[in-house]
Amino acid sequence: MAEATSVFTPEVAATRTASRTVWPWVGVGAGVMGFIGTLLGDIHVATDERNAVISMAVVSQIDQQKAHLSIVAGFIAVALLLVLAAQWRGFVEARLPTSAAARVVTQGLTAAAGALMLGYGWKGATAIYHADGMDHGTYDDMGLYIYYILNDFGSYIGWFGVTVAAGAVAWMSLKERVLPLWIGVFSCVPVLAVLGFTGLTGLPGFPGVVSPIWMAVAFAGIALHNSFAPQDA
Repeated sequence: MAEATSVFTPEVAATRTASRTVWPWVGVGAGVMGFIGTLLGDIHVATDERNAVISMAVVSQIDQQKAHLSIVAGFIAVALLLVLAAQWRGFVEARLPTSAAARVVTQGLTAAAGALMLGYGWKGATAIYHADGMDHGTYDDMGLYIYYILNDFGSYIGWFGVTVAAGAVAWMSLKERVLPLWIGVFSCVPVLAVLGFTGLTGLPGFPGVVSPIWMAVAFAGIALHNSFAPQDA
């Protein structure tokens, strides 16, 4: 029987190099979908006065299409976060077995996915029970108002897991020196922003403002830097 030979040409090398940079783009996609699902799909109703009391009257002003957009984009983000967590564990944790920070990233992404499943799910419930939704009339205004309150920070709080992951990435860059310096510095931004706003005001939702953007930029940097590319067999 003839022995198979391995042909390694410049074209094959280029293909392998290109494939190595694919997995971090899943993180970029998660960040983009999270931005759409959380910020562009935000259903807060604007009030005329800063200190106006929000009552059940807001129910009639909720944008059903935004709520629908939020759950679609949000569930895509959740799926991508879980895929990214698995890829990070395979490509990064395996290469850095003694790095606790690398394991924290995996756990942060997984925790965020679980929490955001609920946050975006409440957006979907709002969409279908809305006056323009498929199950309109199932709940009265009080029921819809409860969903509105749940959605106040529902799709924002879950991003705290990604904020924790950002802190771990910053450690991996600034302390362990396994990532470019700029990624480490940039990763400090969401961590400090969340610590500042939460510490000073108690605001729980700021992770959803900064962490999706961090994901998109940081993982694009990891991809372009070809960090943690799979090694050839």
